[in-house]
Amino acid sequence: MKKCFQFIFFVFYSWSSLFAQSARDSVFTQADTLRGMLSPLRTCYNVLVYDLDVKVDINEKHISGSNTIKLIAENDFQQLQIDLSENMQIQLIEFETTSLKYARKFNAVFINFPRMIKKGEVASLKIYYRGKPQPAIHPPWDGGFSWETDAEGNPWVGVSCQQLGASCWWPCKDHQSDEPDEMFIHISVPSGLMAVSNGRLTKETELQGGYTKYDWHVSYPINNYDVTLNIAKYRQFSDLYVNAAFNDTLTLDYFVLPYNYEKAQQHFKQVKLMLDCYYKLMGEYPFIKDGYKLVETPYLGMEHQSCVSYGNNYKSGYRGKDLSGAGFDFDYIIIHESAHEWWGNAITTNDIADMWIHEGFATYAEALYVECIYGHDAYLKYINSEKKGVKNKEPIIGKYNVNKPGSRDMYPKGALLLHTLRSIINNDSLFFNILEGLQLKYKYKTVNSGDIEKYISEKSGIDLSQIFDVYLREKSIPELQYILEKNEKDLKVSYRYASDKPFTMPVKVTLKKEMYAFIYPTNKWQSILIDNMKEEDFKIALDLFYIGLENIKK
Repeated sequence: MKKCFQFIFFVFYSWSSLFAQSARDSVFTQADTLRGMLSPLRTCYNVLVYDLDVKVDINEKHISGSNTIKLIAENDFQQLQIDLSENMQIQLIEFETTSLKYARKFNAVFINFPRMIKKGEVASLKIYYRGKPQPAIHPPWDGGFSWETDAEGNPWVGVSCQQLGASCWWPCKDHQSDEPDEMFIHISVPSGLMAVSNGRLTKETELQGGYTKYDWHVSYPINNYDVTLNIAKYRQFSDLYVNAAFNDTLTLDYFVLPYNYEKAQQHFKQVKLMLDCYYKLMGEYPFIKDGYKLVETPYLGMEHQSCVSYGNNYKSGYRGKDLSGAGFDFDYIIIHESAHEWWGNAITTNDIADMWIHEGFATYAEALYVECIYGHDAYLKYINSEKKGVKNKEPIIGKYNVNKPGSRDMYPKGALLLHTLRSIINNDSLFFNILEGLQLKYKYKTVNSGDIEKYISEKSGIDLSQIFDVYLREKSIPELQYILEKNEKDLKVSYRYASDKPFTMPVKVTLKKEMYAFIYPTNKWQSILIDNMKEEDFKIALDLFYIGLENIKK
């Protein structure tokens, strides 16, 4: 049996120092290791409930409060790690009426217990803290607190912290692998303002000193970076979405700045169209009990669970720009960030290195929305527009155990991988059953990329492991080389993938004029003869597969 005794801290400290030194060429530090690695001081317990209580002083850009962590011991331990940014001060840690001792290293906090916590024991500790959280530089990418004012001079505050981490503003086990079963969020703000967070509002209380407390309850597991607060003079309006196929009635709540109220009522009508599409292709909305919210924020957007942040200024596309060039009239932020309710929130990766699952699937969901609204040809136009955004300079899976995502290719390249898999599977009914099946199997769970890869391979009946490896773990995409040789009526086509390693992936080509069928290239040369085919009539279905192409001239 593993035991998280105090000496583990010293063993872990030494080991992580060595890790940081060996990773120096990649500019990873001991702080990265402490943040990203599942050490024994983290695996010895599992979080059951967070109860976060925060007071926000807007004038001072300061927060204070507490977080009660209810946990269950996975092993015997007497020391554990939680995380809180080193610029935030811990005032007190309570356990069974005892004040606990702790040590800090960067953003990691190592807490010592006065007795052994036994495997299977449920325990609670309460952490009191305060400080000025990091201000956001370029949210939501460079995250932190956004302390803004609206057009009428009223305070407008939000927080975004996906890669930065929730520990930039509240103490927690800041690792995606451990989600609480439920969460309570209490936010006290100056009276006259509203505080909107995840889940359902359960209570509103006027406090002394000119503050109002808003109590929210999250009924489902939630990843830490999804936990948010939004403070403004919001105006709320509500609607209902009914889906007969699932017998669902989903509450829709919108919190917008008052002067955008009428604009929002019109603009947010596309939410129901989106839900129709996502229900049909990806399954039931995962957080029915908590409802769906769009909340206007001073930054572009974020997928905060059941509380989607919206800052696209009621424009189509991305800040009014159609980056696809495909000319479709929809709001990118609503469609993309809401797709994360399925991909990123219902299903969350254990390590941010596998974030392609969040972003690749959500980007692909945009194309599916286009298909739902505009048809299959429009879908092909939209998904293929993603190719221009791929750099192919780094793998889209990042470095594990150091809180490091892969390249930004995870958005377009991840979506194009899914599009290519759909073409390989060549059975839309099966493909969409797989998408919905992923939700049914892994909803409210954390996963590794390997879990998703294995599931798709098994359910499709196709060994896709080589394909996943190339698209996810290598920089470049497969390059299909081909040679055309004309012999009177026949066209000889020779083909292979340019790879030193074994690689097989089917692709569709014209075996008759304008009629496509599969060929099965490997990294070895193969040839076929096509009757009555001119060189200019031979085509490869590049709109269905994301591959490179080289025509080798004889």
